[in-house]
Amino acid sequence: MSTSRVTVHTFFICTLLNVVTASNGLRLPIVINTWPFVEATEAAWKALNTDHSAEDSLVTGCSVCEIIQCDGSVGYGSNPDETGETTLDAMVMDGSTFDVGAVGDLRRVKNAIGVARAVMRHSSHTLLVGESATHFAVEMGFKEETLSTNKSRKMYSQWKQDNCQPNYRRNVTPDPRKHCGPYNPLKNMYQKPQSAGEAHPAVDQNNHDTIGMVIVDTKGSVFAGTTTNGMNHKVPGRVGDSPIMGAGAYASNASGGAAATGDGDIMMRFLPSYRAVIEMERGASPDEAAKIAMLPIIKYYPKFNGAIVTVNLTGHYGAYCHGFSWFKMSIANPEFGAVKVISVPCL
Repeated sequence: MSTSRVTVHTFFICTLLNVVTASNGLRLPIVINTWPFVEATEAAWKALNTDHSAEDSLVTGCSVCEIIQCDGSVGYGSNPDETGETTLDAMVMDGSTFDVGAVGDLRRVKNAIGVARAVMRHSSHTLLVGESATHFAVEMGFKEETLSTNKSRKMYSQWKQDNCQPNYRRNVTPDPRKHCGPYNPLKNMYQKPQSAGEAHPAVDQNNHDTIGMVIVDTKGSVFAGTTTNGMNHKVPGRVGDSPIMGAGAYASNASGGAAATGDGDIMMRFLPSYRAVIEMERGASPDEAAKIAMLPIIKYYPKFNGAIVTVNLTGHYGAYCHGFSWFKMSIANPEFGAVKVISVPCL
């Protein structure tokens, strides 16, 4: 495993790879996901080993994280936006066809990963957002219900009492570092940008944006997916990197899959998951590919927090992280027998 520097954003990403078992050990099938969300790993592993497809196993694992609200950064009832509403982002990608289904700013539907798959399987579109995504979900049979809980209401109330901190507004008045809105743009703001090289200081192990998972079975197909409720107290309408193919996750039957987690607003500008998968196709090891994908982000945003996990078609895996002291990922394969949490130091 390469060691590296990562600061992560909770974000639930799942990548499933179906591959013939390698001759040099029991590496396949494999399930790997960002963070120690072992319940999700176990659910996907169980499904994968009871004749469920890689796609079904991916959705099963991610759905479990939505139900149990992994770390508060996945699923309903946490991380409300500036208006107090919890919204969800999710994505599923098929590595054999490059079909993708994704939802952003999904409202009042709990099973975001399920809706993302419905977008992929029941439309020719890639990404649906906001109220229109909710309307589509209800058409597809998903239940419409509130995503708010006592916890999310308390989080919102406390945020208001704390003068709306953390706050992701900038170049506005009143000063968003000290005051709540409504806000108005500063005059002449376009003449002198105030944001070059800035990262989100509020993004850390306790406020990240995704869970990511990678599964490799014996059928030779790769699936990737994500699910998250995004950044705590985000600007309404914000969509992070999780549902953006190539940013939150990417899958290709030609080389493998990758999933990223961390400061999604920054990471999506560099498409790290796509870069990592392409590097593996060019012959890089999973560790090397992860590092190559992360270095450009670190160059331009040295204070950002993020991580990436990678897996190739032989079941070898890697990771690279920046900003955290440690980054943890969960893995299940025949060699381990059960789910194992591996810690990666982020230098």
